[in-house]
Amino acid sequence: MKLTPIRQAILLGLTGAAAFALAPSATAQTQAVTPASAAQDGGMQSVNIVGSRRVGNNSATDTVVPVDYIPMTKVTEQGGQFDLAQTLTNISPSFNSTRQSGADGADLVDSAALRGLGSDQTLVLINGKRRHTTALVNLFGARNRGNTGTDMNAIPLMAISNVQVLRDGAAAQYGSDAIAGVMDIQLKKTLGCESVLGAGQYTEGDGTNWLASAYCGVAVGGGVLGITGEYLDRGRSNRAEEGNPRIIGDSKVKNKTVYLNGEFPLGPGKLYLTAGAQDRDASSAAFARGGVGSDDIPSRNSEAMYPNGFVPFIDADVDDRYGTIGYRTRLGEWASDFSQTYGYNRMRYTTAHTLNASIANLDLINGGRGISPSQFNAGGFAFRQLTTNADFSRFYDGVLGGLNAAFGFEYRAENYKIFAGEPGSYIDADGVGFGGNAGSQGFPGFQPGDATDRNRHSSAAYLDFEADVAPRTKLQAAVRYEHYSDFGSTTTGKLAGSYKPTDDILLRASASTGFRAPSLQQVFFSSTFTDFVSGVPLDVVLAPNGGTVANAAGIPKLKEEKSKSFTLGATWTPTSSVSVTADLYQIAIDDRIVLSGRFDADNYPALGAILQNLGVGQAQFFVNSVDTRTRGLDLTASHRMQLGAGKLNTFLAANFSKTEVTGVHAPSALAGYEDVLLSERERLFIEEGGPRRKVTLDFDYILGQLETDFRIVNYGPQTLGTFSGPPVPNQHYKSKTSADLAFTWAFSDKTKLTVGGTNIFNVHPTEQDPNETDNGFKYESVQFGLNGAAYFARLSHKF
Repeated sequence: MKLTPIRQAILLGLTGAAAFALAPSATAQTQAVTPASAAQDGGMQSVNIVGSRRVGNNSATDTVVPVDYIPMTKVTEQGGQFDLAQTLTNISPSFNSTRQSGADGADLVDSAALRGLGSDQTLVLINGKRRHTTALVNLFGARNRGNTGTDMNAIPLMAISNVQVLRDGAAAQYGSDAIAGVMDIQLKKTLGCESVLGAGQYTEGDGTNWLASAYCGVAVGGGVLGITGEYLDRGRSNRAEEGNPRIIGDSKVKNKTVYLNGEFPLGPGKLYLTAGAQDRDASSAAFARGGVGSDDIPSRNSEAMYPNGFVPFIDADVDDRYGTIGYRTRLGEWASDFSQTYGYNRMRYTTAHTLNASIANLDLINGGRGISPSQFNAGGFAFRQLTTNADFSRFYDGVLGGLNAAFGFEYRAENYKIFAGEPGSYIDADGVGFGGNAGSQGFPGFQPGDATDRNRHSSAAYLDFEADVAPRTKLQAAVRYEHYSDFGSTTTGKLAGSYKPTDDILLRASASTGFRAPSLQQVFFSSTFTDFVSGVPLDVVLAPNGGTVANAAGIPKLKEEKSKSFTLGATWTPTSSVSVTADLYQIAIDDRIVLSGRFDADNYPALGAILQNLGVGQAQFFVNSVDTRTRGLDLTASHRMQLGAGKLNTFLAANFSKTEVTGVHAPSALAGYEDVLLSERERLFIEEGGPRRKVTLDFDYILGQLETDFRIVNYGPQTLGTFSGPPVPNQHYKSKTSADLAFTWAFSDKTKLTVGGTNIFNVHPTEQDPNETDNGFKYESVQFGLNGAAYFARLSHKF
């Protein structure tokens, strides 16, 4: 049976936009985005699908768990979003990413997550190989606070063939981080060249985006090398009211990215490689400091430097590098794959348009005007990951209806560094005792005591079986053992199956255990700044695990999070033009790692006394202390029809999820202080950091050379906490609906022009009390952001 595009959409359980890209009206582009590793066997289209290691007669209909297969050609040529994170947010209901504002480094790297869980509980692959996370730990103002994550925007859209989203726990197959699911980004390696020019702007007149991107696949040594270059310039936006000195909106970003992806015959097998580099210059605005007449002089400002107040800028140079080289061949009857992957992410901070108020005050005391440097090197951090894989698989025709057996090994080495800033970025020069005057305003630099250089390694082995136990029944089983040098060993397993009672119905279910290793960033991140308590200078510390402060506070060594996942779903194909899928899921996580609240002498006198003996006024820690349970439902439906002289494709996709904290287990040293360890505000960030409902409805109508796309996205309500806490009521965000509209004119098969708008009705989140929000503004970066309507234009051309 040769798979039609609509049948692929049906049986994979695609999101609406993904199914649209596979609709018959886009057959030509569908073939263009078929994974380059696909093979033909007896007329059946074979594809590599994440979550399955099956070889031989593997087709897109063989998956026993829900997988979204999202070709990227259409959104690359015609989409209103210019980066991968925002593009996927508008396509996949189970995927969520919201740009932060007023959240320090989290403003510069968009965190992303599946099914309402943390950004570090989703594993990201490139061409089936593990991609590194960022060096950043989300802290202040971030939805995924305490989490690390993968920087999706380090990968240019033009380089991507398709994105596959495995909506199921897969730690037994892929290892750590795959609790919520797995995203596999398949890169292009096809012959031919194409380019895209894009421009966009918010209707407020700011946040201008410029995009120039090009891909060219060239024949090299009997294979193909794909080369992608991209330049993205995203301007700053500001939604602060007139008279408000704050800058609230998108950070300023300039990305320069190059990616290579190729495969070449070599001896009895094929050599493949992927290499990518991005340099990002980014700048976000910190909270404003007041001028003459405010309490900020002389505690946080200098009258001589900024008499009218100022807004510090947190600037960062972000370097991201990625590379894989590997070789696929056959060893007897076994298909084998050997690879080495390298990942590196570094962020260096500069605090600009700022001052160190203690330096300015000391200058004033010494008879000067009260001047400080206005820019400081604040230090930064870096993360490096090296992953070695050896994978083997074999298909046995004569066992049951067909059995695929796979096994493999993985070795991973990681390194995390924090480097200190220049002294002026953190010192208290005057020692007078104004709270908050030490260090560079907006972002105090990392101190020498924060600097670290830590390593760890892990080893893993897995077994994977997938069998046709009957003509209509498939089973999959996997088991994986991993050993980490820092916390020990873990074993996980998975069992999944599917059954087709009729040709039109597929039933599927899975059960699995999983884990997530504590990241080196969580274990060793350290941040210190000086404040004054009763006139005494004391450090406020985010204390690294295993360090002097954490040990004195009785904080235990971090260990892995453990999960149990269950899915139950079905697909229904009543006609060739209609498809419906539904998948229920439950994910229970024990010992989830969270960032505690701040402990001090006021909320825990005994611990506060211990801390003060160490010169520490307040301290917070990463701890394995929270159990959660996430339950949800994924729904998709697609329909295509002839309407007048054109074709109408309609798609509906929805995700309903609810995360609950089911237990808080404080370490013995913190027992009785669970409300400080996890306040209601922090609990709500875990439970409702993302909307509990997202529904996408897409109408695409093609009439001759004109294509019209109208997409509606409904975001469910959210409830977040306040700084004041009870009796101050929580922040309630009402359900909101955003709409995008785009028109594409095809001048030819090779050239298309798209114009349109996003959030065309200029919808904003529910207004809140600025004194109780994370970013100090009436709009928070929830649901779909706070910037409002935008318009864009995109010109694509294939050579």
